[in-house]
Amino acid sequence: MQIPVINRSHHALPQYATPLSAGLDLRANLDAPMTVQPMQRVLVPTGLFIALPAGMEAQVRPRSGLALKHGLTVLNSPGTIDADYRGEICVILINLSTEPFTINDGERIAQMVIARHEQAEWQLTDTLDETERGAGGFGHSGKE
Repeated sequence: MQIPVINRSHHALPQYATPLSAGLDLRANLDAPMTVQPMQRVLVPTGLFIALPAGMEAQVRPRSGLALKHGLTVLNSPGTIDADYRGEICVILINLSTEPFTINDGERIAQMVIARHEQAEWQLTDTLDETERGAGGFGHSGKE
């Protein structure tokens, strides 16, 4: 699938790290390093603008290494980029660790997965079909 992209950063376009990767690495596009204090939220620009086809979305997700090693994660994970959005892709990050973390220009800060989606059409009804689970919610299946 080809996706039109404007790259106003001074970095290469996002790439898949391996041939079987689902996510493209997004890089910070910064004029100066950005330090994220513990429990602080920041909006990190990428310099990228895209035009997704109808029926597609881009999901912005955390990078597992940053989350595990530094407590840095995408706050609204996954963040959704709709097909009609034409603004700059920015990433909302939060530092969940007890130490400040500095993001440098060009650093890989998140990953983006391109996915198909459907739009639902509601069908109003008075009853729903029965299932084995029924109304069982959080933790309904037990611990083991």
